[in-house]
Amino acid sequence: MISSPPMLQGFPPVVNAETHTLILGSFPGVASLDATQYYAYKQNQFWRLVSASLGTDLAGLNYEQRLQGLLAHGIGLWDVFHSCVRTGSLDSAIRDGKLNDFSMLQASHPKLRKLCFNGQTAGKMAAYFQKQGYLTAILPSSSPAYAMRSFEEKLQVWQSELRPQPQ
Repeated sequence: MISSPPMLQGFPPVVNAETHTLILGSFPGVASLDATQYYAYKQNQFWRLVSASLGTDLAGLNYEQRLQGLLAHGIGLWDVFHSCVRTGSLDSAIRDGKLNDFSMLQASHPKLRKLCFNGQTAGKMAAYFQKQGYLTAILPSSSPAYAMRSFEEKLQVWQSELRPQPQ
């Protein structure tokens, strides 16, 4: 008998009362799930892109310091999906995805105004969130599987969307 893959569980949001921008991936990859850390796969460009965009070296810090550095800039992390079935780490392999509870997040974090989607799979939800009143942006994926753009090309978009917002 062939068993079906298990339902995988994602991570809680990384947010605080000052979070104004949330970067949303689709769902953590295998390395991230194994490490219980967002963007743990060494070849993923996420921490390099965020570091260069914010002008601070988060990539050189330990995981907890990285999260605190993001939060200090008003930026949080989460994923579009709470749970899913997936073999491997590719977004194209996500099946039976269950969305995270964004209504809870919206109610408890009134400063949260902008959602930046890390890649096209997560970005499929942008129109839905625009209707909820959020500003949205679809960033080029930080995944090493997305090689159509160079790091420098990705960085230009990431910098333009993550620059500090006027108060």
